[in-house]
Amino acid sequence: MLSGKKVLVLGLAKSGKAAVELLSAVHATITVNEFALQEQIECYDEYIARGIEMIVGGHPDDLFERDFDFVVKNPGINYHKPFVLRLKERGIPVYTEIELAYRLSQPQNYIAITGTNGKTTTVTLIRDILKNAGRQVCLAGNVGTPLSELVLNEDLLHKSDYDVVLEMSNFQLLDIDAFHPRVATIINLTPDHLDYMASLEEYYTSKTRIYMNQDHNDIYLQNKDDVVLKEYLQKYPPQAKIVSFSLEQEADCMIKNDAIYYQGQHIINLDDIKIVGRHNIQNMMIAICACIHSGIDVQSIHDTLAAFTGVEHRIEFVREYQGVKYYNDSKATNTDAAIIALKSFEKPVILLMGGHEKGLDLREMANYQKQISHLICFGEAGERFAKDMKCPNTDIVKYMKDAIIKAKELAKSGDVVLLSPSTSSYDEFSGYEERGNVFKHIVNKFE
Repeated sequence: MLSGKKVLVLGLAKSGKAAVELLSAVHATITVNEFALQEQIECYDEYIARGIEMIVGGHPDDLFERDFDFVVKNPGINYHKPFVLRLKERGIPVYTEIELAYRLSQPQNYIAITGTNGKTTTVTLIRDILKNAGRQVCLAGNVGTPLSELVLNEDLLHKSDYDVVLEMSNFQLLDIDAFHPRVATIINLTPDHLDYMASLEEYYTSKTRIYMNQDHNDIYLQNKDDVVLKEYLQKYPPQAKIVSFSLEQEADCMIKNDAIYYQGQHIINLDDIKIVGRHNIQNMMIAICACIHSGIDVQSIHDTLAAFTGVEHRIEFVREYQGVKYYNDSKATNTDAAIIALKSFEKPVILLMGGHEKGLDLREMANYQKQISHLICFGEAGERFAKDMKCPNTDIVKYMKDAIIKAKELAKSGDVVLLSPSTSSYDEFSGYEERGNVFKHIVNKFE
């Protein structure tokens, strides 16, 4: 399919390796450029043995003067880098691995989700509804599996008409060209990734690329409640058919009589929903709209929504012990995610907060003191978090396990204990997954 085509893969990591495998399968001539040193690259010898050119330990200028048919760039490599700009200046197409996989795959039903928060829960809901309805469905993108890997594993080079649900970051959207989802949405827009993007304006604009190739045969799901999003939809109007959802006003999908309705049809009572927080009602609305427009019946949608208990490590209910409910929100590695978690509960919580010190500004988070009955700070950032949060009832401990034990001592029947660290975990753990698993293990051992 790409026999004889010369392709440069910029950066390995997970998506780069997936791109290499897909390009190999279609017989492209591959050059890999990776900043890491040779001894740090486990697959180096294997790739050399397979005839893949490896240029490692930096990004030499002469490489970017060579002729390639196109480049597949790891989304983590900043697109403002001089060598990336040079490739584009020379007219060499630069894609992400999602664009590569889309171009090589047979036609599929793509449902693409982006936004600042809520993406993983939303795509998981959509995948579960489609799967439980008996559809051939795959989940890929920023949620963990590169689309290129999925195309190979599911043989989408030859098979068509799968439902492919994609969680897409703005990094992945920057270098799309032909990618064309049948259903797309931007869940919300709040500040993020300002260490990567040139400005907030550029970050917000990058999100609108998700619907840039849609037409009147496609569906764009519009969040009517997000004022920033409304502004950008006016600047860059979608060409797709608009289907709206709202927690607060009249929309195609809305709340009425303590239930979610779609165009006047009852879908599910709010009391039947197991996951907490109004943001999760919004995530469910997106899943409802996406699945109805993928041909799924209302009963199937209802049954999956009613059984859904959430995504692991995201406001995940762990257990109730002596009348106290424990929730694992280890995936909250920034303050915006932690604020969403705090707003999910009707009464103040005992909050466990801390971890790796990455200099996060806590001023907005400190405005939510009334939703915290007791703050327990831990880890490298513990002391600063305690100082900047200014909560009247605050304890500082060294490790997360100490924070859990302290919370157990303080909690009374009816209380909620919430681990929502608001920062990353690298001072004590390998990642948010290990942190969340340790939290659950300790809580489940209470007796």
